[in-house]
Amino acid sequence: MSVLSNEAKVEIRQGSNQSWELVRNGQPMRILGVGGTTNLALAKQIGANSVRVWDTSQLRQKNPQGKAVLEELEQMDLTFCAGIWVEHERHGFSYLDPEKIKKQRDKVRAAVRQYRNHPQLLLWGLGNEMEIFPGQPEAARVWKELEELAKIVKEEDPRHPVMTVIAGADPRKIREIMEYYPSIDILGINAYSGAGGAGATLKGLGWKKPFVFSEFGTAGHWEVPKTAWGAPQEPTANEKAAQYYATLQAVGENKEGLCLGSYAFLWGSKQETTPTWYGMLLPGGEKLPSVDAVVKAWTGKWPTNRCPKIEALRFAENPAKPQAGKKAKVVAEVSDRDKDSLSLTWTLMEESRDIRHGGDAESVPPSFPEAVESEGASACTITFPPPGAYRLFLVVRDGKGGASTANLPFLVEKK
Repeated sequence: MSVLSNEAKVEIRQGSNQSWELVRNGQPMRILGVGGTTNLALAKQIGANSVRVWDTSQLRQKNPQGKAVLEELEQMDLTFCAGIWVEHERHGFSYLDPEKIKKQRDKVRAAVRQYRNHPQLLLWGLGNEMEIFPGQPEAARVWKELEELAKIVKEEDPRHPVMTVIAGADPRKIREIMEYYPSIDILGINAYSGAGGAGATLKGLGWKKPFVFSEFGTAGHWEVPKTAWGAPQEPTANEKAAQYYATLQAVGENKEGLCLGSYAFLWGSKQETTPTWYGMLLPGGEKLPSVDAVVKAWTGKWPTNRCPKIEALRFAENPAKPQAGKKAKVVAEVSDRDKDSLSLTWTLMEESRDIRHGGDAESVPPSFPEAVESEGASACTITFPPPGAYRLFLVVRDGKGGASTANLPFLVEKK
């Protein structure tokens, strides 16, 4: 069993102004992080100093060039929050089953032993949104077990803080953690629309430790208005960018002195409600306006090349009752601050019927390429598919690594 050197130590301490700070290798550090391992070279380029993974298995994954994530992080001098996945009861785990509990404890111990000596390790992310029944007696069993798991982590590695992540700054959860989980060092909060108020909530509850925005970004699909047929209305990429910036402004102000930094979500792309809702990058690697907003918040300056902007996306003439087989024109208003030549891609997809909870994997809805015909530089004609709920997606690219997205939900009615 190897012994860590002094250079590998990370600690939390209060500064002269009573604000908490993270100290790595003897130097104060504010987390300027991204959540995800796609295109780490771009993350480094925009000024990130840390990457969050949700499970240590992600560290062994390889990029398209065959290089492991862990190797990339070391070469780029990016630290990482090593997530250790803690099982959820909604996935079939039982915190009343001694055999399952022992197996998970052994898994946690093995993960810590495997990565505790890595020079880029910043902190442990012990669990992500595994809480159940907040405010109910059943919740205690999860937090009590997290306390035992944290003790294992600290026993195996006393040189790196332990963070556990919850969904939102829910006072019930925070009170439960204060009562049942005293060994936690940092509270991780995944927060979206309400992110700016998390510090005040913690302070008001008497929370005495630091916290990190372990995920933040645009408004969640559960937080936005819905259409008459129940489809959540996704903000445009530029509207999302404004939300990223506002959160980082609140983080920077850190009025309560509790926040150690943040991890922007999601550094990559994924299907969650839609294929574009949470990703900061397109599948091809192009950055979206949220990346520009993060750069501005971190550095005070906009990047040299800005992403294009979608000003509007709408039907040229609002169809009163869209019906299968009929046609309609959709127009977009797009612009580019750098006067780059723009290309537009239109995709018609069925509204997702596979909405999961807590970021669980979802299937991608079917698309209808034959129903869309591009028309000039900023319009298309769609032939309405069979009755049901749909979205028309627009992706605008500037050819220089920047892009923007928006979508238009609509309902095709039965005759």
